[in-house]
Amino acid sequence: MNFLNKIVEQKKEEVKFLRSKYSYSFFAEQDFFKSNSLSIVTAINNKDRISLIAEIKKASPSKGTLIENFDHYKIASIYMQNDVDAISILTDKNFFSGDINYLKEIALVKTKPLLRKDFIIDEFQIYEAKAFGADAVLLIAEILSKEQISYLTDTAKECGLEVLLELHSISQLDKIDFNKNKLIGINNRNLETFEVDLETTKIVSKYLPNDIIIVSESGINSKDDLEKIKNYTVNAILIGEYFMKSKKLEESLKEFKKYCIINN
Repeated sequence: MNFLNKIVEQKKEEVKFLRSKYSYSFFAEQDFFKSNSLSIVTAINNKDRISLIAEIKKASPSKGTLIENFDHYKIASIYMQNDVDAISILTDKNFFSGDINYLKEIALVKTKPLLRKDFIIDEFQIYEAKAFGADAVLLIAEILSKEQISYLTDTAKECGLEVLLELHSISQLDKIDFNKNKLIGINNRNLETFEVDLETTKIVSKYLPNDIIIVSESGINSKDDLEKIKNYTVNAILIGEYFMKSKKLEESLKEFKKYCIINN
């Protein structure tokens, strides 16, 4: 069993627990469920620069703990104060040391769209995301069927959430209805091996329709990396590990934002 399959099996157990503990009506009664969401699509629609989605991630299966004195609220505050375009929050507990409550606590003070990043396989995870303050959810093509992608996308939209649909290879393209999924993430990390290759964005982006909004994810750690990404048709980048490992987060943010400017 590869690592991605292991995560999915764990998620199936988590969904069983979620369904046994909560009902749709419980989620629907929460304040965030009734509130309007902030649009991540609008936030990353910038013509003069590559938009920045900054991630909050305590650990990863391949690198272990990324930040010792982890404070999700402080990190989010720095991100918002430095005007990132959106914030991605890892909520997976078993493999990434995340927590759904990180999302809720940050949502109480959010000024930027929040993306719930997890391994979503069931509509209850989407209801939970909305109830805890998310504005968008991540769906991963590699772990979902064509029918699941369509259904979960519809479910998210019915809740007022946007969807960032992620894929790693062109083998997933036939699962996607690009009339429905306009926001596409290209993960440069192979979730089965955790190897990273920025060329993935170059390869996959060539096969996407012209009206698609593209987010390049993973493995962007330097100015040179970003300059390479600028050569591809990309609207935004999602960076987590680099910021989490930075000893001076605010300085690193300001530096990367300068790199994001597109010089005509």
